[in-house]
Amino acid sequence: MRRKRPGIEEVHRITTAADPLADDIARRTRRYLVQMGVRVVCFLLVVVLWNRIPVWVSVILLLAAAVLPYIAVILANAGRERRDDAVEIVDTRAIGPGTGTGQLDGDKP
Repeated sequence: MRRKRPGIEEVHRITTAADPLADDIARRTRRYLVQMGVRVVCFLLVVVLWNRIPVWVSVILLLAAAVLPYIAVILANAGRERRDDAVEIVDTRAIGPGTGTGQLDGDKP
């Protein structure tokens, strides 16, 4: 991470800015609805074509209809992407080198 120089303001880059929250929610909602649409199609195909297609195809469609909601919810609830830039929380220079003994101040050797 770059250190700030005295008297120089930090310059923010637009390429590191996160997408607006509304866009993120709309994208996740669209993805969820598409996945639920695929689930409905799988389920309807099983109901309509049960005796007309091989049983193994019906079982695969039925499993897809059962598993897709779980996957869709997991993906829809996935949070916003994290930024690549790490944020320095603690300045190690402010902590100091320490004593190196591994004991607290109140402990006696």
